[in-house]
Amino acid sequence: RNAILTEGTFREFEAGEELIREDQFIRSFPIVISGVIKVCRTDETGNELLLYYLRPGEVCTVSLTCCMDRTRSRVKAITEEDSTAILVPVELLDSWMTQYQTWKEYVMRSIQKRFDELLDALDSIAFLKMDERLEKFFIDRYKTTQTKVFEGSHQDIAQAMNSSREVISRLLKQMEKKGMVVLSRGRIDYSPLCD
Repeated sequence: RNAILTEGTFREFEAGEELIREDQFIRSFPIVISGVIKVCRTDETGNELLLYYLRPGEVCTVSLTCCMDRTRSRVKAITEEDSTAILVPVELLDSWMTQYQTWKEYVMRSIQKRFDELLDALDSIAFLKMDERLEKFFIDRYKTTQTKVFEGSHQDIAQAMNSSREVISRLLKQMEKKGMVVLSRGRIDYSPLCD
């Protein structure tokens, strides 16, 4: 902890700010102090696929692997809400792995957690129908952010789920008829799914 506080740089980020860009070399990796950061991938046409969220106390393991290999980032990280993080220089990663057993355990637990989440995402894509995936999207979002309202468009959800806006809009209307969500312009209240 002392090494992180001494060597890291405390930063505040506004909602929607990009911390990591795809195809960039990473000079420092964030450890989240407050807020929520989404980690996603985009294809050449701009379609986005949500991989996972970072919550307080977590580190982006994909950026760690890029740091270890000195390769370009394959993901982008964007703040979902106002957030704070400690940015740790990449050159410390290797030495801390050998110097601090607690750091090594922290990194290994983080990698295991992300691996489990990626398997869960893969299972969702492979085994769940789109309506089930959409319901899971809101439930997972609640577990991550503790919010019961999505502020954004149907297109934003479609991008996060690698689907089309038309499909998402149709499914949301079906969910609204079933009392699972309440739709309004730029806002989806999914509190019935969280109870």
